[in-house]
Amino acid sequence: MPAMQMPMPGDTTKTMPGMLHDHDMRRMMNGPLGISHVRMGSGTSWMPDSSPMHATHRKWGDWAVMLHGVAFGQYDDQGSARGDHQLGVVDWEMLMAMRRIGTGQLHLHAMVSLEPLTLGAKGYPLLLQTGESYRGQPLHDRQHPHDAIMELAAMFQQPVSHGVALELYGGVAGEPALGPVAFMHRPSAQSDPLAPLGHHWQDATHISFGVVTAGIYSRAVKLEGSVFNGREPDENRWNIDLGPLDAYSGRLTMNPSGRVSVAGWYGYLPDPERLHPDESVHRYGASLMYGGAGVRGGAWESSLIWGANDHGGRVENSVLAESNLEIGARHSVFGRVEYVRKRAEDLVLPGVDPARAFDIGALVLGYIREVASIPGGTIGVGGRASVNFVPATVARVYGTRTPAGVSVYVRVRPKRMTDR
Repeated sequence: MPAMQMPMPGDTTKTMPGMLHDHDMRRMMNGPLGISHVRMGSGTSWMPDSSPMHATHRKWGDWAVMLHGVAFGQYDDQGSARGDHQLGVVDWEMLMAMRRIGTGQLHLHAMVSLEPLTLGAKGYPLLLQTGESYRGQPLHDRQHPHDAIMELAAMFQQPVSHGVALELYGGVAGEPALGPVAFMHRPSAQSDPLAPLGHHWQDATHISFGVVTAGIYSRAVKLEGSVFNGREPDENRWNIDLGPLDAYSGRLTMNPSGRVSVAGWYGYLPDPERLHPDESVHRYGASLMYGGAGVRGGAWESSLIWGANDHGGRVENSVLAESNLEIGARHSVFGRVEYVRKRAEDLVLPGVDPARAFDIGALVLGYIREVASIPGGTIGVGGRASVNFVPATVARVYGTRTPAGVSVYVRVRPKRMTDR
């Protein structure tokens, strides 16, 4: 879809043919109950109605079409004896098409990533990160790349009364009703290109190859359930790894006000990990998202997330708190604090009992500044620094109890939609 210059406050540029002003587009895309499209997170999850939305958009006949996405061109340098460095691009791009059908609304979603090409099969360096495999071994101290096809799904919403609607979502690639809004889509993580260390405790199923979700919702409460393929993708990130829909999950979400969204979930995943085909996982947790006012007209987005994996009675917890504070239209500061309990087997610690678990902590601080506008988008330059905290047994492998890393990057994304 061709890029378009979006009108900004004070901008007198005329609207292009076929293009709607932000407030007209928002009205057109509101759901059957008048729920703002901004509330839509990843998959079928909800966010606060006050969440900022960055997208380019236009109207094609009866369809409202939007292009979301972001690309971080970054240099990532992780220290310690297990560190590495890399120049690469972290990205995702999403095309959404929506139209009314009777009193209902149809959504078509397609999301892709070039990370299999720009990062390679091992992904990017990230100290103490675990999850999935590479050449038959657990992938550690790196974040795996996203699959080239991240979502290929459809959703239909139909009101059944003045205050209640039904929702059906499904696709060959999509996100089940399990976990919080995925980290790439959370407003509180919008300035951070790197994944949380608790990703596989919280939102790792955001790319599931085969998913069907049904839900019922009002303007403030949503109850949904999914059946899906809960197995991890293989190392070929260019294909679609369809499998039986033998995993299931449920999620309850409440939005008591326009600034708050609270969710809780549970899921059962039979043999999700390729290296442990006989080990099933019960995954559960809860999240709180808040969208408030920032400084000088900016926004302040925060999230608090708890996620747990239960491996046959052995429970491993994770907790995350993150925030992104905008100062005016150009400056943002962000941070993330994490706690995750990880096994020696996941961290690949030689000479340590594989079943032994360790408490891992992490602190991230960063800053980004918007430096230029381009047709339909903006360019920002930023950086983030992280320090991790590990016990003595883990420190013997990393060479320090506080392994650290830095990343500097250029971010390109669409401009923010406004109601002006």
